[in-house]
Amino acid sequence: MRVVSLLPSATEICYALGVEPVAVSHECDYPPAARERPSVNRSRVSNEGSSTAVNAEVAAAETDGVYEIDTAALAEAHPDLVIAQGVCDVCAIDGSLAREAVEAAGLDADVLTLHSHTLSGVLEDVQLVGDRMDRSEAAADLVERLRDRIEAVRRTSPAVDARPRVAVLDWMEPVMVAGHWVPEMVEAAGGDYGLADAGDRSTVREWDQIRAYDPEVLVTAPCGFELERTLEHAGELTGRDGWADLSAVQSGRVFGMDGHHYVNRPGPRLVDTLEYLAGVIQPERFDAPPAEALRPLAQTHSV
Repeated sequence: MRVVSLLPSATEICYALGVEPVAVSHECDYPPAARERPSVNRSRVSNEGSSTAVNAEVAAAETDGVYEIDTAALAEAHPDLVIAQGVCDVCAIDGSLAREAVEAAGLDADVLTLHSHTLSGVLEDVQLVGDRMDRSEAAADLVERLRDRIEAVRRTSPAVDARPRVAVLDWMEPVMVAGHWVPEMVEAAGGDYGLADAGDRSTVREWDQIRAYDPEVLVTAPCGFELERTLEHAGELTGRDGWADLSAVQSGRVFGMDGHHYVNRPGPRLVDTLEYLAGVIQPERFDAPPAEALRPLAQTHSV
């Protein structure tokens, strides 16, 4: 089957199930082989610099949309199946734009739109993609392995009364609290996530709300930011009024995380993310996460 994947998480699912897409989106960079596949779209946003700069670019691109599909390149790929998403208009190409491009290219291709907002839903999407690509058995095996790892974390996590207050931020300016699958992962990893419920959309919050919540563990993982970029622009958080008074800062439990690869992609590596979060939320129970994925903010920025 000829598959075009228009979002990084779907590309990761395809490769995990033994299917190499004939074309991908410009953001598809994992596994490394995905970088060699032709891209069928471009972004009207450079996605460079601070979160403040990117936020301004996204606002400016709102009229025409953040993404544009190259219908000639899509037609050349001649897919049987095009995979898009319905979770966030900014993060990747959505299903409606994909359907319009398929029609404009004159293709007889199915469009599969993934729209899960929870960790369990992501596993269902893995099976759904596998079913559509005639890889049902491989998908079932993968889902079983992922579920086993999730349950292993849940079993090791402590009782509710031993859980620290946790905040995970999807954006730094403005401050955005991570939703979707993140609340479910934090709870599974042994934390209390009092700022959102499982499946809630990521939402902008006033900084005073974060200060009032006073997280004991704070992880910043801006959407589309790799770790070094997150650390480089962490001053958007550390320079805020009251930053030094937060419990997480006082105890040295503030971390930067690679949001681009580990938090904002609803694919198989979310289970890696769960294990990494567990390592900083309950460090006495879990192994420390790898430094390329998550590091203390204090190592780069004074607070």
